[in-house]
Amino acid sequence: MATSVRDANGNDINGGGQFGWFLKIGATPEAVAVLNDQPYLFTILLVVLVLVALQITLHWYIHYATMKPEQKKKKKKDDKKAAPGGKPPAQR
Repeated sequence: MATSVRDANGNDINGGGQFGWFLKIGATPEAVAVLNDQPYLFTILLVVLVLVALQITLHWYIHYATMKPEQKKKKKKDDKKAAPGGKPPAQR
């Protein structure tokens, strides 16, 4: 039996309301009821996720910018392995 979940105003939210699409991605009806009643929580969630991503990017940049030259990977050239003709053995 499906139970009817209502928000603080007494509205049935089984249809979803503003955040009904969360039901399709696995949210519980109670969670959708909370988001429909207090939509600023969703905004806070998005702001926190963006700030965490920016902080991770800043930390990575500081790490990269302060590395010593000997810690950075150097590109290796394979000139020693190249044949005098310049072609790989399969094309000779």
